[in-house]
Amino acid sequence: MKFMKHRWLFFLISALVLVPGIFSLITFGLKPSIDFTGGTLLELRILKEVEDNTWIEMGGEELSIQSVQSSEDNGYILRGKPITDEYKNIFLDKVFQEVGEVEVVRFETVGPILGQELIRKMLWAGLIVVIFILLYVAKQFTDLSFGISAILAMLHDSLVVLGSFSLLGYFYGIEVDVLFVTALLTTLSFSVHDTIVVFDRIRELHRKYPKYSFDEMADRAVAETLVRSLNNSITIIVMLLSLVLLGGSSIKWFSVALLIGAITGTYSSTFTAVPLLVEWNKRSKK
Repeated sequence: MKFMKHRWLFFLISALVLVPGIFSLITFGLKPSIDFTGGTLLELRILKEVEDNTWIEMGGEELSIQSVQSSEDNGYILRGKPITDEYKNIFLDKVFQEVGEVEVVRFETVGPILGQELIRKMLWAGLIVVIFILLYVAKQFTDLSFGISAILAMLHDSLVVLGSFSLLGYFYGIEVDVLFVTALLTTLSFSVHDTIVVFDRIRELHRKYPKYSFDEMADRAVAETLVRSLNNSITIIVMLLSLVLLGGSSIKWFSVALLIGAITGTYSSTFTAVPLLVEWNKRSKK
């Protein structure tokens, strides 16, 4: 099958997926969690309904509650300034006296300095990953076009995941945290892994059939590796889908990010990276 004959269709599909996410990123951005902004997140479960103003009064100036969000099973998620364990216990005593029995589901507190430092480290980690993969792929295939095509496919996958969570943050209030960054970096490695498999097959075919055109080698490489990539990806996707549907709430959105990354990584390794490589080869000859 002549896959590369339809490469502009693949580019169009990518554009249709990317444009809404990029628009959302530019317009709305991402909704950062306290991991990056600093502050306290306290999730409580109680037996009765409590008004937002009551929570703010109980929090006082020390906690300075900024938002109150309802969660499952009579739960409330409170966000405010960073506090110590000592004040958390004082606050829980106030809640107990005011509304009765209370259960702490989650308690996280991060200072603003630590949050800013975490952002810097994540950005450096992403930059190092991109540079390393670019140099490694270019060296292994002795051609910079292979490395740049792999990086562009990775950028495609990153933008799909980031755009999806920008939309989820705007419409459903989903926040990005350290686990999201972990999922994003995992997506990059997953994407480049499949891409290298196809690129390696193109290199082998070039050695074996030097008279083939580049388009013919790309088509054959895709045809020979597509079933393997799909079988490998489907097992991962089924496992991640199970985690999304049956896993706990603490890892739900981490699993969603990985699931989106696995799907887009499977697509881009074959239908983004290879068409980009073919287009690069065609234009360089001109």
